[in-house]
Amino acid sequence: MAARKKTTVKKVPTSEMIISKSRTKANAKSCNVASDFYAALDAKVKEIIRNAEKRAFDNKRKTLRPFDL
Repeated sequence: MAARKKTTVKKVPTSEMIISKSRTKANAKSCNVASDFYAALDAKVKEIIRNAEKRAFDNKRKTLRPFDL
């Protein structure tokens, strides 16, 4: 049997991620989660937070509120 080729996967350091991989996987009840999904989800969450911050600052607030989302 031929040996499998080892593939390298670019991993995002977990210390930089704000999402939890285990909680994300637990919430995806009927699907598997690809390894690159976590980085994409983390980027999307960071984008949502940046947009909420902009909205709060535009409204002269320093507190993020649910309606900023």
